[in-house]
Amino acid sequence: MTPRVLIVAGSDSGGGAGIQADLKTVTMLGGHAMTAVTAITAQNTLGVNAVHPVPADMVLAQIDAVVGDIGVDAVKIGMIGSAETAHRVAERLETLDVPIVFDPVMVATSGATLADQAAIAAFTRLMRRATVVTPNLPELEALGGEAKVLEQGCALLAKGGHGAGEMLVDRLVTRDGELARWEAPRIPTTSTHGTGCTLASALATFLALGYPLKAAVARARQFVRIALRDAPGLGAGHGPMGHHHVRLDLGPGARLNQVTLPLAPGAIDFWRTLGLRQIVRTEDGHYARFEAAGGATLSLEADAEPTIFLECDDLDAEVARLRAAGVVFDQPPTDRPWRWREARLRDPAGNALCLYQADENRRFPPWRLP
Repeated sequence: MTPRVLIVAGSDSGGGAGIQADLKTVTMLGGHAMTAVTAITAQNTLGVNAVHPVPADMVLAQIDAVVGDIGVDAVKIGMIGSAETAHRVAERLETLDVPIVFDPVMVATSGATLADQAAIAAFTRLMRRATVVTPNLPELEALGGEAKVLEQGCALLAKGGHGAGEMLVDRLVTRDGELARWEAPRIPTTSTHGTGCTLASALATFLALGYPLKAAVARARQFVRIALRDAPGLGAGHGPMGHHHVRLDLGPGARLNQVTLPLAPGAIDFWRTLGLRQIVRTEDGHYARFEAAGGATLSLEADAEPTIFLECDDLDAEVARLRAAGVVFDQPPTDRPWRWREARLRDPAGNALCLYQADENRRFPPWRLP
């Protein structure tokens, strides 16, 4: 199934946020993105120079055109443009029985205001229709705080990127309390333009695929973090993320993205000559890992048995599924010191296989070479 994701948001001429970031995110995750543009902006990595709202009638016409023909499995709402558009979009979405992710865009990364007070007041109606609302900390305060948002009946993903300290904390909260929290080190980069848009559109895509909310948030966060780490470094201000580099890192399904081969004399130089980039090495020289242009990785290890690795989003659930189908494992799911959780098995020919879960640590372990 190709998830159909409707994006209701503003356009970013710099390509880092808004509709442009949403399109890249949904596409890289295997979905089909459709758009209802709410505003046209003239902006780049330094700031927003001009904003031209699209009339509400035209926004609704875009929604009706794609929903009536292509259909929709989830909706992501970003920059809404005006209070009138907010009310009319909320009314139209009441006819759709699909997950809705509302990212209440108020201020751009550069600091430019993208929603006036009337539009912010109208956000209440959108929150009532949303499955989950994804504000950053300043946006959450402008919405009236955690309790006010939860009053509307939606779940809340409170993003901690604007918090202090080196550790970021994102919290998923419902009326029944905190459902989950994620803590991760802050990624040192100025390429942060479009993080909120990207997270929300990734979340909408995973919800369209049928993932439960907690699992969808976890995978959306992983997409954002990898795109931040692989940003191209464009512009003189807050640059765009590297959406196009997130290829073999996320599902659905098992991804064949890593192979281990025995390490022989001259092998490291050989694979470098072939064009692979070395990303890990050990002081004693018994191990090296390389990254290919498409995102696959190759490990060379002294005395290693050739092994094919398949990454999955939930290792324990995948092992349980395979065991129920009669697959025998040589090693149950085990946490490894290199920050992978893995299980070992063999195919009918006796070839060594490894199912694993590594999140961003396959390509970006803490000891990755610069």
